[in-house]
Amino acid sequence: MIGENGLFVTVVPSTNEEPQMPISISMIVLSSQLVMPVADGVPKFDIARSCKLDLAATAGLTVDQSLKICMNDERKARRQLAGQWLKFPAASRAGCASQESIGGTPSYVSLQTCLQMGQWAR
Repeated sequence: MIGENGLFVTVVPSTNEEPQMPISISMIVLSSQLVMPVADGVPKFDIARSCKLDLAATAGLTVDQSLKICMNDERKARRQLAGQWLKFPAASRAGCASQESIGGTPSYVSLQTCLQMGQWAR
């Protein structure tokens, strides 16, 4: 900007004023969808609790057999996930891990199934 005396002057806002940029609600909503938690490692589930809660839905086996089978399946799935975890896309890991937190009985078998289905869909 050229001042009254013909020299260039720089206009600096006063220290009391801060430049403001209007942000619409739609911009906030859109940008919030871009932030996604990424699980760096296989989540930790209380498989004993989950298996005990799932026993109510089993029939035909004794409680001890059902619990033992459930725990073995969960441990096996956890070991397999630990070896494959970083091979799954970060978005799939985050999405499937958060899905497992719904309902209160997270399962490594279910988490593994979710991740594998995501691969098949691609």
